[in-house]
Amino acid sequence: MSQIIALTNQKGGVGKTTSAVNLAASLAGLDRRVLLVDLDPQGHASMGSGIDKYELDKSVLDVLLGEATAAETIVKDLAVKYDVLPGNGDLTAAEVELLDREKSESCLTTALASVSSEYDVVLIDCPPSLNMLTVNALTASDSVLIPLQCEFYALEGLSALLDTVEQIKQNVNPDLAIAGILRTMYDKRTSLTREVDKQLRDYFGDMLLKTTIPRNVKVAEAPSHGLPVTQYARFSRGSQAYRVLAKEMIRRLSL
Repeated sequence: MSQIIALTNQKGGVGKTTSAVNLAASLAGLDRRVLLVDLDPQGHASMGSGIDKYELDKSVLDVLLGEATAAETIVKDLAVKYDVLPGNGDLTAAEVELLDREKSESCLTTALASVSSEYDVVLIDCPPSLNMLTVNALTASDSVLIPLQCEFYALEGLSALLDTVEQIKQNVNPDLAIAGILRTMYDKRTSLTREVDKQLRDYFGDMLLKTTIPRNVKVAEAPSHGLPVTQYARFSRGSQAYRVLAKEMIRRLSL
């Protein structure tokens, strides 16, 4: 049975999409059947997987609106070794388009129902905001993975996100769980990182993943080549960290 995991943080620039792409690649490298759903209008997860978001005949928006099926929209046989349900700027219309629909928060749940059994893991890259797309992702998911940069406002934003997760649990998805909090762009040499790290440990304990993703230039370069860092620079520190993350997620969620 597949596990559906939403990667979300309403704050941009925390390594959410980078983590979605590289976790997908790392899990695929460990012989898991992986689908990556690009629910961010920026379409960066699609681009980082080698898909030209400007040349799509169909996107995840068409699937959400019932104008195409997930099966006919998913892009397969990619060099990255995982499948992608691609997204692009058309998703900016989703907020308005979905509002008038019955059970608008469950459109993604319905869309994935017919294909999720073909995969061991479905990863959803959410937009950097708590909008209708994010609500759809959280409604469809079994758990939430929260990428978090160790910076001054990290805890404040995390509290708001956890409140949203709790609301989703109470209203539409009672089984939704926190898969973990992932520290990204991690540099233990700085006093700020060490201070925020201590706060995270004090507040969240076992919710905090053991794996940390370091600042690494190869991780930043990889998307411009349409590849995860695990393929672009497989022996880099960033690549090694994402492979360790995949193993930790497999253990934690029995993937």
